Amino acid sequence: MEETDVHIDVSGNMEPPKQEPKSGFNMSAFTSFARIPNMWDLLRLTRQNVRPWSEFLQTSNFKTVANVPRLTNRIIRNLGYFQSNYLFVFLGLIVYCLLTSPLILIVLGGVFYACYKIKQANAPVAFFSRQLNTNQQCIAVNVASIPLLYLAGAGAVMFWVLGASFFVISLHAAFYNIDAIVTEDTESFLTETV
Repeated sequence: MEETDVHIDVSGNMEPPKQEPKSGFNMSAFTSFARIPNMWDLLRLTRQNVRPWSEFLQTSNFKTVANVPRLTNRIIRNLGYFQSNYLFVFLGLIVYCLLTSPLILIVLGGVFYACYKIKQANAPVAFFSRQLNTNQQCIAVNVASIPLLYLAGAGAVMFWVLGASFFVISLHAAFYNIDAIVTEDTESFLTETV
C-alpha cells in the first residue's frame, strides 16, 4: 500500500482583534445616539408600560420582609417592574403642588402666555444690536421668570415634590411583595426588550 502525501496550505495573515482600553472615558458611546425622543414620545412610551393600577395598589400584597438582602432585592425588582407607575406618582405630586401654589401657577401661566404671543407674532426683536428669533425670545422669557418663580416659592415646592416622591415610592417599593404577582421565570420574560 502506498502512502500519499497530503499537503494542506494553512498560510495566511492572522491579526488579533483590536481591543479597546478598559479604563478611560469612551466618547464614542455618547456620540452614537440614534435619536433622543421628545417629551410626547417619552410620555406615550411610559404610558404604554404602566402596570394596572389595581395591581399597583392591591393592599393584600403589602408585607414586610425578613432580612435586608431580600429587602434590597424587593426594592430593585419593584423599581424595575413599576417604574412607569412611579413616574406617574411623581407627576401627580407635581400637579398637586402646582394646584396648591397659586403664585407659581400665575407665573407659569404668564410665561406660557408670553411665549404663545411671541410664537404668534413670529417677528425677530433687536436686543443690544442683535436679532433674536422667536425661540431665543422664548428662552429669554423663561430665564427672566426664574427670579419670579423663586419669589413665588418654586424652590421649596421642588424640594417638597422630590422628598415626597422619594418617600412614597420607597415605601411602596419596600413593602409591596412583588413575588406574589411576578415569579423569577416570568420576570425575565417581562423585562426582555423586543
